[in-house]
Amino acid sequence: MTVGKDDPDRETSAPLGRRSFLASAAVAAAAPVSVPEPALAAELSAGERVATTGHGAVARLLAVPEAGRGVGWLRKALQVAVALELATIPPYLCGWWSVKDRRSEAARLIRRIIGDEMYHLGVVCNLLVAVGGRPRIKRAAPTYPGPLPGGVRAGVNVYLSGLTKPFVHDVMMAIEAPEAPLARSADGSPTIGAFYDDLLKAFHSTAPKLTTQGQLSAHVTTDVLKPVKTLDDVEHAIGIIREQGEGTTSSPAVAFGDDHPAHYYAFAEIYHGRRLRKDRGSWQFTGAPVPFPATRPMARVPAGGWHRPPTPVRRRLIEFNTAYTAVLDTLDMAWDSDGPGSLDVAVRAMRRMETPALELMEIPIPGTDQTYGPSFRPPLNS
Repeated sequence: MTVGKDDPDRETSAPLGRRSFLASAAVAAAAPVSVPEPALAAELSAGERVATTGHGAVARLLAVPEAGRGVGWLRKALQVAVALELATIPPYLCGWWSVKDRRSEAARLIRRIIGDEMYHLGVVCNLLVAVGGRPRIKRAAPTYPGPLPGGVRAGVNVYLSGLTKPFVHDVMMAIEAPEAPLARSADGSPTIGAFYDDLLKAFHSTAPKLTTQGQLSAHVTTDVLKPVKTLDDVEHAIGIIREQGEGTTSSPAVAFGDDHPAHYYAFAEIYHGRRLRKDRGSWQFTGAPVPFPATRPMARVPAGGWHRPPTPVRRRLIEFNTAYTAVLDTLDMAWDSDGPGSLDVAVRAMRRMETPALELMEIPIPGTDQTYGPSFRPPLNS
């Protein structure tokens, strides 16, 4: 998964210039068609989806006594982890794609975090394979807007939008919020940190036999995905996920140990417009400026996707969602039996998503000052 081969700061341009593209799209948008956006794939029944990654799945897993957390429990928990890691990537991609200047500090911060999340997804897939499971990535693909998989961080509504300050605060920072100040939400829902803590404890108490057969090795931006062979490898892998972002209990001082802020603090720097630094014994957002970037004004994708999109929008939605489906399918194949070859195909399919995404972000929604954007909705029965 050599995601970082292409220059991450390179702007991918649409075939038409901005002005001519907007003009032609505006004309087309004036005559909407009556066909709705393709529906979300329904590979699992509602009951099966709830049982694996649906609301409350993590709470039910954590309610199992430690003595009952064997290999079967680990497999179920790791499938939830697959869904959690996958759920972060589409909203972060929308935010990154909407930034016009890829060399801006905000764009660089988001791009690094996207790479981390891809790496985390690879890590939990390898962990699941190590205990004899099979990642079901396509089945784990979430619907937006909606809650985080498994019922963690209840109250966080993850939606797709261009980069705005409310989006940074309410989605990006909310997903990555450190466990310490948010140990439990008002309704007692579990945190991502508590989930990963219990996952690691179960590995130690169960001490399962780990197999490397079917695990993958790959370069994922600046990280190197490796097979997990020992419990020390497991602890290291889960520790990286926690310290880089989700559920970290570290202080900013620890989070900056690799010269990069943990995800929550990086997003907070974008939100506050300043670097985080230690000032008179406490951490404050009073460092160097982090200007909020100019963005494409992608609107928030409504529940059910774009309603009756005009033909140019529908065409690009189909192109985007077809590429997205190919990513999910080939990732499933990579950890099923096909290995690195399918992983490379998935990376190529992921790159094909960017052009239709940017083109959608240039098409204005009639009667508004906002534009369309990708919806991450695999076609029905694809």
